[in-house]
Amino acid sequence: MIGTNVVVAGCALALAVAIGLVAHEWAHATVLRLARVEYSVSYFPGRPDGIVALVTTRPWAAVHPRPTGNESPWALRLAALAPALLAIPAFGLAAAGYVTSDTPIVAAAAIGWLACALPSPQDFSVAFHVHRLLERSRETNAIAPSRAD
Repeated sequence: MIGTNVVVAGCALALAVAIGLVAHEWAHATVLRLARVEYSVSYFPGRPDGIVALVTTRPWAAVHPRPTGNESPWALRLAALAPALLAIPAFGLAAAGYVTSDTPIVAAAAIGWLACALPSPQDFSVAFHVHRLLERSRETNAIAPSRAD
């Protein structure tokens, strides 16, 4: 019986991580959409050879904002840190008493989901250095001066 619980808990963990990775990127996209910032979403970007390399070395989804430079830096900061809100359901389950040592399957799923709620290092980089992203956006969107002189 214990072996079955371990296998099912491992599957729950893997499923929670798979769903959580996509939910992480959707959290970014939702805030960007609400802030009216253009973005694109790509699934399985940069596919390497083989399924093992695909699953372990590349992101499963990625959101790429395309700011014009006129957006509020706070909108981009909130979008970058939005996945942290994914922790609310897991903490709610724990507060309600559903995540205990008696329920290893629920605990494994909650742990996998919480792992996806952590903002990535790239997310923190955007949050702390959003001014650089906006400056680059302004430069690329500016009209180039005439070289006819």
